Amino acid sequence: MSLPVIAVVGRPNVGKSTLVNRLVQTQDAIVHEMRGVTRDRSYHRTDWNGREFMLIDTGGIELVSEDAFGASIRTQAIMAAEEADVVVFLVDGKSGVAAGDEDVARILQRSGKPVYLVVNKMDTPNDDAAMHEFWSLGLGTPWPVSATHGHGTGDLLDELVSVLPDTEPEEQAPEIGVAIIGKPNAGKSSVYNRLLGVERAIVSEVAGTTRDSIDTVFEREGTHYRLVDTAGLRRKSQIDESVEYYSFVRAMRAIDRAQVALLVIDASEGVTDGDQRVARFAEERGCAMVILLNKFDLVEDEDEREELIYQVTEKLGFVGYAPVLRISALTGRGIHKLFTAVDSVFAAYTREIPTPQINKLLTALRETGHTVSKHGASLKVRYGTQTRTAPPGFTFFANHPRLADENFHRYMENRMRETFDLIGTPIILQFRQKD
Repeated sequence: MSLPVIAVVGRPNVGKSTLVNRLVQTQDAIVHEMRGVTRDRSYHRTDWNGREFMLIDTGGIELVSEDAFGASIRTQAIMAAEEADVVVFLVDGKSGVAAGDEDVARILQRSGKPVYLVVNKMDTPNDDAAMHEFWSLGLGTPWPVSATHGHGTGDLLDELVSVLPDTEPEEQAPEIGVAIIGKPNAGKSSVYNRLLGVERAIVSEVAGTTRDSIDTVFEREGTHYRLVDTAGLRRKSQIDESVEYYSFVRAMRAIDRAQVALLVIDASEGVTDGDQRVARFAEERGCAMVILLNKFDLVEDEDEREELIYQVTEKLGFVGYAPVLRISALTGRGIHKLFTAVDSVFAAYTREIPTPQINKLLTALRETGHTVSKHGASLKVRYGTQTRTAPPGFTFFANHPRLADENFHRYMENRMRETFDLIGTPIILQFRQKD
């Protein structure tokens, strides 16, 4: 059975993300003084006293908002409350009851879910006088906490897990971690939603809409995927807001924990320096990769299409092992091929090649006579074995390993890829002295 769910909702800037980080004991959710930092709902698996549950962080609920994303943020938060078994309604103990709190309270009362009114920023324990006005919200006993300092959060967790529905212990299935990456406004969230088939992430034409990394685990034809939509990545020197900096950090963490990166490129713009930088981030972290030319249907001229493919070859040659798909997230064109590509590159990323097969290849290569010679010495590769997976790595033992220059590395890499179908994954080659 799936885990029980607790949703944290409330007006903007009452400390929801701070509370989520305190309860989960991580720094997964972006915390900042600026209103509207959290836009999408994000899921965080955690436990308390041996009881596992899912905690949902949401954007601020405002019935009237000047934020261009206000309506979408509100919809995401209300969807989280509907999905949850228990709702935590967080209010600001320092500012007192606001008109927005009353509006949210009315919405939650109609939900029929157990709702806990939690008063945050109560940094002085046992300050009962500051709690009185919150009884007017009609949601029962207010729970004082300080998300920053941790006061009252243990008692709150005891109460929350006591009312969660009983579930059987969940055996976590193996997952393929897939991070959707790209420069801002390339169409990452549209790809994310198209893959899931639901409106899980807010999609907008405004660059930088996604500020946090959103995880969704789902099953397709017996395979479990953890899909992560990340904030757009740009060079650090161009990051001018501290919020955007933390978004950058979260996106990098998402790449670190993913096995496969889907690099989304706006085909209508061609391959840019920003696309190269993002590809380099994933390549340096050893991710398998699939390149998605999104909005390809907007490139109607055949010469422009050929130029685009040429740009991919020239500018992204350092990840030339990655398969390239031409898609349109808007229309769904080519999306059906994506899971097949992810499965293929993940299989290559985790492939284990028996040592006899590697040495059979070396025997065949020796017969071609291809080698490197310098100062009267010739490179002879005697033996090879796989030493790691994810990504796959191989160690070759040779008489003069220093002669294995960049060109020979490339030659061996190409032969390994051809022979063992190592598509979409970086591979690591080492040459060592044979004793």
